[in-house]
Amino acid sequence: MVKIEFWYSIGSTYSYLTVMRLPEVERALGVEIRWRPFNVRRVMIEQNNIPFKDKPVKTAYMWRDIERRAGRYGLSPQIPAPYPIPGLVLANQIAALGVEEGWVSDYTRATYRRWFERGEPAGEEPNLTGSLEEIGCDPNRVLAAAQSERIIDALAQATDEAMEIGVFGSPTFVVDGEVFWGDDRLEDALLWANRN
Repeated sequence: MVKIEFWYSIGSTYSYLTVMRLPEVERALGVEIRWRPFNVRRVMIEQNNIPFKDKPVKTAYMWRDIERRAGRYGLSPQIPAPYPIPGLVLANQIAALGVEEGWVSDYTRATYRRWFERGEPAGEEPNLTGSLEEIGCDPNRVLAAAQSERIIDALAQATDEAMEIGVFGSPTFVVDGEVFWGDDRLEDALLWANRN
């Protein structure tokens, strides 16, 4: 089976497009997706790569671009969504716990849906409790575990690993060491994965 690593950070706007369609892509094409949450904010700060800060024209383009692409995928976001989100790190710590416990995909989709379609910023209430309850998790237990030193370290290690392999933004797909950045590169990653 073809394997693709999906490096993403809850807080990335374009990742909404990927997150919401990836399970269907996985089913339809018979690929295995490994969800790899990381802290894109830390990466961008360390690399001096802040894409939309103090750039109103670029930001306006981003929202219109997401809106156009969302229509193609049958998605209905309420644009603009709250951005940036202060709870980025916590949202991704929860995703890191979800990787360990097997519910990362469901949580990520739920939190993005609430963020982009209901205007509830990820990593904050009511999104946190609503998303976790929606997927059958106890919010109190998850929030406590996600803020443990072990999970904080796991997210930091994943972020280090992302930078080591050349990930500089979200979403990014990695296939056999090849890096494909951006929602619009998913198809390229799939073609590369099936090149033999």
